[in-house]
Amino acid sequence: MQLTVHLFLRHSPPPPFFLPTKQLLFFRRSISILAAMATNSSSVSEHVAGAWYSVPELRLRDHRFTVPLDYSQSQSQSPKISVFAREAVAVGKEDHSLPYLLYLQGGPGFESPRPTEASGWLSKACEEHRRGTGLSTPLTTSSMLQMKSAQELVDYLKHFRADNIVNDAEFIRKRLVSDAGPWKVLGQSFGGFCGVTYLSFAPHGLKEVYLTGGIPPIGDGCTAEAVYKACIGPLVLQNEKYYKRYPQDIEIIRDVVNYLAESEGGGVPLPSGGILTPRGLQLLGLSGLEASTGFERLHYLYTIIHSLIFINTPFERVWDPVIVPGAKKQISYFFLNSFEKWLSFDTNPLYALMHESIYCQGAASRWAANRVREEHESKLDAVKAAIEGRPVLLTGEMVFPWMFDEIHALRPFKEAANLLAEKKDWPPLYNKIALNNNKVPVAAAVYYEDMFVNFNLATETAAQIAGIRLWVTNEYMHSGLRDGATHVLDHLMSMLNGKKPLF
Repeated sequence: MQLTVHLFLRHSPPPPFFLPTKQLLFFRRSISILAAMATNSSSVSEHVAGAWYSVPELRLRDHRFTVPLDYSQSQSQSPKISVFAREAVAVGKEDHSLPYLLYLQGGPGFESPRPTEASGWLSKACEEHRRGTGLSTPLTTSSMLQMKSAQELVDYLKHFRADNIVNDAEFIRKRLVSDAGPWKVLGQSFGGFCGVTYLSFAPHGLKEVYLTGGIPPIGDGCTAEAVYKACIGPLVLQNEKYYKRYPQDIEIIRDVVNYLAESEGGGVPLPSGGILTPRGLQLLGLSGLEASTGFERLHYLYTIIHSLIFINTPFERVWDPVIVPGAKKQISYFFLNSFEKWLSFDTNPLYALMHESIYCQGAASRWAANRVREEHESKLDAVKAAIEGRPVLLTGEMVFPWMFDEIHALRPFKEAANLLAEKKDWPPLYNKIALNNNKVPVAAAVYYEDMFVNFNLATETAAQIAGIRLWVTNEYMHSGLRDGATHVLDHLMSMLNGKKPLF
């Protein structure tokens, strides 16, 4: 049964009439260490705008802003980093005075999609390249190696959370929006967390806020453990739904787990130099279980593994062909390479390093996901499940310490990851008093079966944001903004512009 519910939490004045945003801005606090250190000169321009260029039905313009790495220091004292923004507008509207909508992408540590045409939600919204990603001088596996020690890297990375993303947004808004007026913000997933931080500390810069699968827990300390405990149930449910749709994959995945467990060293070497183990294989749930199309993508990846059982099927590329009689069968480079590309930790290491810190205020995460996993190891142990003939459960949006041993691109940052996990002095990300007294119109899509942003925790926070309107639905998963084309954003806009009045 499809479920759709609208909620209006706490009293606030009716939202003002809303004109559809047609001028779009995308930006991220994204940074390369070398570029950041190189832009310490006061002669560097704060804002450089490029020329307009075109993709189908859109005109685009690139902006680069030189911003402080540390906003707690004076402008002259702080090292500088580069933040990239891409502006998009309908063809022929470049010179029109139109409102801005800032898009904050999920993550942390992933760049916004590049616009290739005016399609889907992009026909209404915008993207942003946050510090550490995309073209905002990104933190890459190679650039981070320029740091002289793990502690120096940690001291650098601590500036890459939602608080400084909001500082960057304000820096850009004051230099880009006419008369430094407020703008609208669309936050997806972690981008929604940033949106709530924005409401907490800089509401004067906001005209309206749209959140999609992105209402964070705002409790004191580090809420990461509570998040992972709450997400175990939805994780099991999504696995059950996956195997119900593709029951043939139960045996296929069990056989692969057994093969990996019986291999020398407990796994198979990956092309990059890492190792694929049974627990590493479970990481495929990160992308495979959270999206409406993820089941299919995951299934088609695993159907290649059918050759393990049915040698004459067309899906034989997971195994190298046996061209010498009696030669031992082995997993192919094709499949191992596909596995690494699926995870993207080599290109976006910031996600693994900073993921648990997004839940921390004045407390350490202490590898929360790993501790919760150990509590539920009877369910999540892949080898045990395979031996007992049970379905192997895939994991979700969790980062584990052993990833910094098994994933080659993450190995140089193991010490820094451990330091980040023990770091206690994280500054506040939310202000409950400001949220309780919020005056900014806010509309949020809350996905009932969201595997990453737990429904109960999201609604608990929503009750603390004055005037927020919720659209609760099971029509979409965590990736609803991407999968729902224009419907999700159009629905949220309608909740604030009077097309969907209060009821």
